[in-house]
Amino acid sequence: MSLLQVQNVSRHFGKLVAVNGVSLTVEPGELRAIIGPNGAGKTTFFNLISGFFPPTSGKILFNGQDVTALSPEQRVNRGMARTFQITEIFPELSVADNLRIAVESAAGLRLRPWLGAKDRGLVRARIDELLDLSSLTPKANRMVGELSHGDQRAAEIMMSLALNPKILLLDEPAAGMGDQETYDISRLIRRVHKQQKLTIVLIEHDMRVVFNLADRIMVLGEGAMLAEGPPEDIANSEIVQAAYLGKAA
Repeated sequence: MSLLQVQNVSRHFGKLVAVNGVSLTVEPGELRAIIGPNGAGKTTFFNLISGFFPPTSGKILFNGQDVTALSPEQRVNRGMARTFQITEIFPELSVADNLRIAVESAAGLRLRPWLGAKDRGLVRARIDELLDLSSLTPKANRMVGELSHGDQRAAEIMMSLALNPKILLLDEPAAGMGDQETYDISRLIRRVHKQQKLTIVLIEHDMRVVFNLADRIMVLGEGAMLAEGPPEDIANSEIVQAAYLGKAA
């Protein structure tokens, strides 16, 4: 059974058609990329998948169930997690405390005034696991706001992973990064995908990231799907070259 099925979804903002009849099927364990020029509808499409916008038409199935009418919080509880173009962290808290918030929330412990020894041990073990996975252990006690953009992004991805998702949606994870940070965040995404056996869908402008990571790529243009396939097919597509890379077909 496919993990995610987006069936012919559209989203209108008045007369503007931001997404126009787009379908997407993602299989368990897949690493899928969505690319396209600015204004192609990529983030709007992500907002439809994650529940921040309701579709004007179409249907979204997740893990075999219709989630079209569910809120973002309900989708998180079903196993969706998402990051954003602008990093969502608590900059005044340490890396470990940022992760603690996510871990305790996922375990249903966030509103408890105190935790027993067993729960504290489980939370600590999960935090340590996430710190190790992200190579942030040496920076665990530093304020996230003091860290580099790349480390902040890594912390945000780990906070999403703490929610124990079945699918992770990454919105431009390498945005605003230099070459080394881009390399590091790409390695982290690959590590999460392989070690956690996690299904990942990402939007990304950096084609080095896309073609090094993705199993399949979907290309959007003006709110519609232009092409879909493995990286080599997308790289050689005249339609994609014309619409996305600006080359004559």
